[in-house]
Amino acid sequence: MSKATQVDATTAAAVVLERCAILSRCTETPGTICRTFLSPAMEEAHAQLREWMEDAGLTPCLDCVGNILASGDAPLGTPRLVIGSHFDTVPNAGPYDGVLGVLLALSLAQAQRGRKCNFALDVVAFSEEEGVRFGAPFIGSKAVTEALDSELLAQQDKAGLTLQQALEQFKTEHPDALAPCLTCNTCGYLEFHIEQGPELETLSLPLGVVTAITGQVRGTMAFFGRAGHAGTTPMAQRYDALAAAAEWIGQVEALALATPSLAATVGQIAVYPCAVNVISAEARCSLDLRHTDDSVRSHALSQILEAAEAIVAKRGLRFTWSLNYQQSAVPMDPRMIDIAERAVARAGYPLHRMASGAGHDAMVLAPHLPSGMIFLRSPGGLSHHPDEAVLTEDVAAAIAAGISFLDEFDRAVGAGEITASA
Repeated sequence: MSKATQVDATTAAAVVLERCAILSRCTETPGTICRTFLSPAMEEAHAQLREWMEDAGLTPCLDCVGNILASGDAPLGTPRLVIGSHFDTVPNAGPYDGVLGVLLALSLAQAQRGRKCNFALDVVAFSEEEGVRFGAPFIGSKAVTEALDSELLAQQDKAGLTLQQALEQFKTEHPDALAPCLTCNTCGYLEFHIEQGPELETLSLPLGVVTAITGQVRGTMAFFGRAGHAGTTPMAQRYDALAAAAEWIGQVEALALATPSLAATVGQIAVYPCAVNVISAEARCSLDLRHTDDSVRSHALSQILEAAEAIVAKRGLRFTWSLNYQQSAVPMDPRMIDIAERAVARAGYPLHRMASGAGHDAMVLAPHLPSGMIFLRSPGGLSHHPDEAVLTEDVAAAIAAGISFLDEFDRAVGAGEITASA
């Protein structure tokens, strides 16, 4: 990267970070960042984003689920690349998760303005990814790729309002909102996002190219024993559900440590009757299991269930397992990975391939469009936290790599390696 390009990228990075700070003030809870789906705070963010999109030479359109798709001018039939992320947040959030990806996309659109290319650049700001209000994630990106199903539309928020009712109310307030869709001839999706973990920081790297988003299994393991008096029941004659759960949790951790790239988490445990002087009759544990290889994850789950079976057999207890959620791993498109790798290298940064342990809108878009992701280093590995941070030089690196990505993508479209589909 030339010195002039580095200066330009650093200047653009400062603008991106300033805009992140401005959007952080669009919040439902003063003093913290909280911007949930279709909230008044999101309406504030809509207005600001639309202004910046127009400044970048784009035409923003609001759809009826609160997404904003900003399109660049191009002749009919021109292949289109979409870059973006989400702009909703978790409660007590940091200022960069999701939003940074939207604002980096706008920075790249500004850099692309006026250039003659084989493709047009669109920017998308998805209204819902975190799943906070209705307990279901990816409403924004799902809406542009498939019809929202009846089960999802029946989900309720804390006030008892269903998603269907919330969308009807939003449509009444915004009668000009369009049906959710991507522009015709869209041929790729790129998402920049903070890593939300410590890998890049550990390696002292600013950027990482995502190869796949891990698959997940979530479920509930319940151990059933028999309650008894803590002072009068001999240790050898106890049927302690909590002790069984503790043994099982230790084995889950040991399995994850022994299996490369496997993440296994028991984040919740509920005990009954939960009294200091009563042996536990019941212990229910959550399980979150993740890996980029579905076969590895499936085998690990089998081992975890076998461990539970052996524990209850030894202790004279019983257990049940219920599956709550399952998501297959989602690989990124090989062409988009290749373009991203060449872009990072061309911008003068070390290349690092990595998997994403968290879900992102790219996993929803990937079955429908060639999709790719580039991660930025997360100082301290923090995310979903007020102290979430990003380095100015890393944002500049992302902008420089993004400009190189646009050049590489233009070449690929011109060579027919990536083609538009109506």
